Amino acid sequence: MTAQSNITPESIVGDLRYLQLLSRSFPTIADASTEIINLEAILNLPKGTEHFLTDIHGEYEAFQHVLKNASGAVKRKVNEIFGNTLREAEKKELCTLIYYPEEKIQLVKAREKDLDDWYLITLNQLVKVCQNVSSKYTRSKVRKSLPAEFSYIIQELLHETSVEPNKHAYINVIISTIISTKRADDFIIAMCNLIQRLTIDSLHIVGDIYDRGPGAHIIMDTLCNYHNFDIQWGNHDILWLGAASGSPACIFTVLRISLDYGNANLLERRYGISLQPLYDFTRKYYGEATKENISIALNTIGFKLEGRVILRHPGYGMNSRLMLNRCDFENNTVILDDGVYPLNTDKWPTIDRNDPYSLNDDELDLVNEYINLFRDSQSLHRHMDFIYRVGSTYLCCNGNLLYHGCIPMTEDGEFARVRHGGVWYSGKSLMDYSDMVVKNAWAKHDESALDMMWYLWCGNDSPFSGRVFHTFERGVVDDESTWAEPKNPYFSFWEDEKVVGMILSEFGLDPENGHIINGHTPVKAKKGESPVKAGGKLFIIDGGFCEAYQKTTGIAGYTLVFNSHGLKIKAHKPFEGVAAAIDDNADIESEAVQVERFERRRYIDDCDSGAQLRRRIQALESLLAAYRSGEIQEKE
Repeated sequence: MTAQSNITPESIVGDLRYLQLLSRSFPTIADASTEIINLEAILNLPKGTEHFLTDIHGEYEAFQHVLKNASGAVKRKVNEIFGNTLREAEKKELCTLIYYPEEKIQLVKAREKDLDDWYLITLNQLVKVCQNVSSKYTRSKVRKSLPAEFSYIIQELLHETSVEPNKHAYINVIISTIISTKRADDFIIAMCNLIQRLTIDSLHIVGDIYDRGPGAHIIMDTLCNYHNFDIQWGNHDILWLGAASGSPACIFTVLRISLDYGNANLLERRYGISLQPLYDFTRKYYGEATKENISIALNTIGFKLEGRVILRHPGYGMNSRLMLNRCDFENNTVILDDGVYPLNTDKWPTIDRNDPYSLNDDELDLVNEYINLFRDSQSLHRHMDFIYRVGSTYLCCNGNLLYHGCIPMTEDGEFARVRHGGVWYSGKSLMDYSDMVVKNAWAKHDESALDMMWYLWCGNDSPFSGRVFHTFERGVVDDESTWAEPKNPYFSFWEDEKVVGMILSEFGLDPENGHIINGHTPVKAKKGESPVKAGGKLFIIDGGFCEAYQKTTGIAGYTLVFNSHGLKIKAHKPFEGVAAAIDDNADIESEAVQVERFERRRYIDDCDSGAQLRRRIQALESLLAAYRSGEIQEKE
């Protein structure tokens, strides 16, 4: 049944107020008809390419390169277009130019004897690539993506061809004039950036931009200027949001992790958060501000702050993580569930044996100072506000469910029921509640909300965490057998198609055709673990983007590409660096795994945006009917 057949005089009268508002934008039958024609045509364009990344963890060079090469999509386009007409070395050279145009042009200028000839060849090649990547979009959408200063020229080059006899001279003169007016460098840069932009229609970051790698701020600067993307918060993103909101427990965890991984520059130079108060405190109580002593100082204060949160909220169910009262500081041991273990330090100058979670005056002053430093950092808040605005706990998009961590479950394979504020939550309602908590913490900064942000970072039943953190053991117990962190049963059920189908249904998605896209847990590819679970219904795309994980995973990250033809997971080898990419045309080597190929090509009509367009078409058809019935008069 068509939309038009559902239109009745009664439905027109019922929607009359809305249709009158719509008529302001489409005041005549001709205007409304033209828009319907336009929208119907758009529905039949191929769906744009979606690009999924997760667990970037500050590895900005690899991240930026994967964005530039679109997980190998640019290289594939170049191969398709030029086939055997260019040598492999020439195709690599062209790809590198597209990725790093400014830097590559400078190298070319230093070696090319006939620069004008190189400009001529290169500009023609770039036009062909740009025509290809723009072909699945409307002219209007492409036009909105164009750089203002070259908009008209690029439009002409994209939509005309020198093969056409009547336009041969026209096109050639455009290109030769670009060269003769000394604008070739700027034009090439603009074309390369446009190719990068059009190759990826939308970008999904499935959590964890921060911690471990050195350049989370550079990643954030890149994303702040990116054309279309979303973020599903990871536990490390939650931690930084909590710290910027003023949670003391989150702040001292951020400090500890940042210094553990040598990222003092991120705090001091980029975010203006001085470490001098910490160094002064460490010297006062530990003698020297050595790396070891700073770590002990941070651990001690962190254990206290975490313990105070747990004591304030017995409902968190985390009393087993109250570790300081299990310590015998005279004998320097701790009682764990399976026995007594020695501590790796005897430096506990600020611990009150009778009240181990109390903070002395200097610790209180230090905590308050860092609350102010984190809250007052404008550059930090610009990034965190951006993460907050574009992010969410989960996303349902084009039949796929995206989230970073897990859906907490029981050993029986059911959704775990978690109580917060006297209300029970499970499944989707727990994810929605967690989303609300983050927004409240960012807006209100009250103690309860800030405590909850710490819980979401590491809580037993937090959907961002999914495991019992053993921060104390990893910090001050050398026996690595105590470091193992029990995982939520979810991670045992993600191979079960029935359970994955249950999760998809919980979020209103088709359990037969939908997918879950998951990050958070590095896939041990070198041990044969597959990122594809539950018969192709769940994808784990944490493959070790961050160098710190690569010994475990054996690769340098996964990315997922979802285009009109199907879904592919790309397994990437370590990135050799920008210098190698520019000087030697060294691209990231990737192995593609076709996880699903569609029997028929997917179009806009098959996407969420297609459903929105169909609703708009139906409204416009109702407007047409109202015009023709006389309920609404056309305007001159």
